Amino acid sequence: MNTRLTRMILATALTFAAIAGSPATLAAEVKMVGTITEIQMAADGNSAIAILEHNKTGESIAITVTDELTLDKFKDERIVEGDEIRAKYDNAGGSNKSLTFKKTAGC
Repeated sequence: MNTRLTRMILATALTFAAIAGSPATLAAEVKMVGTITEIQMAADGNSAIAILEHNKTGESIAITVTDELTLDKFKDERIVEGDEIRAKYDNAGGSNKSLTFKKTAGC
């Protein structure tokens, strides 16, 4: 009886561990380095879409930027098309929302 209960508890714990550790349940955080090919500022200035070309794959990725610091850098042209960017974004739900967005050389 004790062995059966122990096995059930162990099986339940392993099941929860497998579910909790699966890629589908983890945050879909992606890191990349790429070159800005286009910046599209929203009319209200509260967001922007930056299209980056991934350095390794050549794939174009549109990242939505909403943080004020990065938007200010777009507005005063400290970050412009052609700059190399180190970005971290969340691609959960099909939207690539920026978490960090910095020039590789600083800024």
